[in-house]
Amino acid sequence: MTEFGVGTYTRNVVRALGRLDHENEYVLIGAPEKVAEIGPLPPNFESIRLVHGEATTKGYFECRAILRQINCDLIHIPHLFWMPRSLPCPYVITVHDVLEHMYRARDGSGLRRSLHFQLTRRVLKGAARILAVSKFTKSEIEKLFNIPSSKIEVVYNAIDQRFLHGHATDADRQLLAERYQITYPFLLYAGRISPHKNLVRIIEAFSALKAELEKQAQYPDLKLIIIGDELSKHPDLRRTVVRGGVQNDVRFMGFVPIEVLRIFYDLAKIFVFPSLYEGFGLPPLEAMAHGTPVVTSNTSSIPEVVGNAAVLVNAENVFEIMRALLRVLLDQGLRDRLKQRGYEQVRRFSWTASAQQIFNVYEQVTGSSGQRRGQAALAAGKAVNS
Repeated sequence: MTEFGVGTYTRNVVRALGRLDHENEYVLIGAPEKVAEIGPLPPNFESIRLVHGEATTKGYFECRAILRQINCDLIHIPHLFWMPRSLPCPYVITVHDVLEHMYRARDGSGLRRSLHFQLTRRVLKGAARILAVSKFTKSEIEKLFNIPSSKIEVVYNAIDQRFLHGHATDADRQLLAERYQITYPFLLYAGRISPHKNLVRIIEAFSALKAELEKQAQYPDLKLIIIGDELSKHPDLRRTVVRGGVQNDVRFMGFVPIEVLRIFYDLAKIFVFPSLYEGFGLPPLEAMAHGTPVVTSNTSSIPEVVGNAAVLVNAENVFEIMRALLRVLLDQGLRDRLKQRGYEQVRRFSWTASAQQIFNVYEQVTGSSGQRRGQAALAAGKAVNS
């Protein structure tokens, strides 16, 4: 799978802070191999190895001991967690989504779910500031956990710089042809494989699309490529492919590194992403950076992220998804408009701008200003490990 999630967020925030701030001291606590993925940083950044996993009891006590030892002024925890921590200084926490609490009725006992929810709320109430990755996520935090709006700052995500390296070259096309045997037009999905990503309906819409295209004698060799993780845990997807009669037209690719994923984005006819729930939803922006038209859902944070640069659909209506795909595939004028709007939309999001917002929050929480910067010790990224 490509590098989705907290690890991507942490790497990009730390890199941007490294470009922005050369005065405060930053300490990165985590597994050395994860810290190394961030790349070169200025001298005011150092790292401390976390021997045990952050989610383990040993890791919890080890991390707390490190924080007491370095005497930091602020800790930035880059993901939501539920176990309250006895921390020696104020903490800022980033919330990417609250999906598990939206659907908390599905797993485990009622008592366990309730405890999980109450402890998560305690963590959020204890934070000096909460960073939400979208206005939608901020609204969800307010409603679900009864957190005051003034405590939550919206700080958007942005795409990884590696998606901005220009369009696919002839060598890139040859790579897809030789390594993946892809020489045909295709629709693309890239992201996690989980129920809320709505892949069953993507496959059903693609099956209906193939039937409609056959009537019109268009795109006889069109395929659907699904790039995603842990496919073996979702046998319903294979069954949907068989039921739709598209066994020869749907390909599951599994893990794809960013350097290859950008080629897939660039060569796809349409990027299809009718997710039922997203705290932010980066993949549509990643596709737009390559000029690829996007069909996505009209729910959760997605309209906020894609603006007018995508075709929005009711993600629960297979035929609405199919009709949108057909229209975008065959209407060249629409494709051209989406391409131009997509480029403009991507420019609205920047890790540099987001890091400046985060830095401003750090200063507000610690009460520091330009005169005190050299004395501040910030633990930016208690969980560098993704």
